[in-house]
Amino acid sequence: MATGTFYWFNGGLATILDKKVDLNSDTLMMQLHTVSYVPNRTTHNFQDDLTNEVANGNGYATGGKALATPTVTVVDDADATAWAVGTAYVVGQVRRPTSANGYLYRCSVAGTSHAATEPTWPTVIGREVNDNGVIWTCVGVALIKFDAADPAAWTSSTFDCRYGVIVDTTPGTAATNPLIGYLDFGEDVSPSAGSLTITFHAEGIANFFS
Repeated sequence: MATGTFYWFNGGLATILDKKVDLNSDTLMMQLHTVSYVPNRTTHNFQDDLTNEVANGNGYATGGKALATPTVTVVDDADATAWAVGTAYVVGQVRRPTSANGYLYRCSVAGTSHAATEPTWPTVIGREVNDNGVIWTCVGVALIKFDAADPAAWTSSTFDCRYGVIVDTTPGTAATNPLIGYLDFGEDVSPSAGSLTITFHAEGIANFFS
């Protein structure tokens, strides 16, 4: 299993805001690249800017795997999961107070919440509160979440990869297929005649807050 930190390509964000990409309905692929690929978030805009994709064969097919059910959803404090006592939280998880106050809070330092006492939640965006070592940051009034089903596993695979790049292949050519973003696994992932599964963060592939 592989997880990673997600980064947007600048051009990918621009195409989304310019309504040239529809994350809810376009065909999105995740293709794998070796450590020899050096992502450039500023200058890499289209699929033909990519290099060093994992070679075809040994359990990998050029172009990668489709992302099923890509979605963009808005979560406010009425929909968000409430904070709970004595619970382990990881960085990136988003919670609201048990009594909703209109704001959402993102875990910025992992840990286990207080066993009995709920923190006093700040209502100024950017302010933090310490919850028995868990640090919560007030991030806004709504979470805009980009997510998709985890890509199907690469089975019986033997290769090395470092990045999973999301490409919108709807336009149809390498010169016109926009790059959306990429996962950096932090180190080489090297299945050997095994199975590679990429797991997205529980809060989605990427988030915006408003």
